[in-house]
Amino acid sequence: MTSHIVTSHGADFFGQDHHPCRMLISLARYAQSIIPAADRKSLVQLLTDAQTGTERIIPAAQAAVLAAQLRQIGRDRFVKAKAEGKTAMLLADAATRAAADGDPWEWHTEAAASR
Repeated sequence: MTSHIVTSHGADFFGQDHHPCRMLISLARYAQSIIPAADRKSLVQLLTDAQTGTERIIPAAQAAVLAAQLRQIGRDRFVKAKAEGKTAMLLADAATRAAADGDPWEWHTEAAASR
């Protein structure tokens, strides 16, 4: 069993996305080297909190900021495009949808069999 983060405003039929916690920890490492130090604290904390199982509700305005940062990671030439890059872009898309709808972007952890 592995832990996954389930985010709202995702691309599946139920409006959710599922991401392995290990992938989000990897994204946090990329964020530390790509996003300027003054701007990365909330993103890195969000991505690393994935391991703790903490449920997060992110206001729409903050989701818009996080979306821009996630896109920056997803487009960086040193990020693996088919793994971390794809995950960063999927998260950015979900955050953008939440911000555009004026809804909070919600995260929670669930244990699931390997996907």
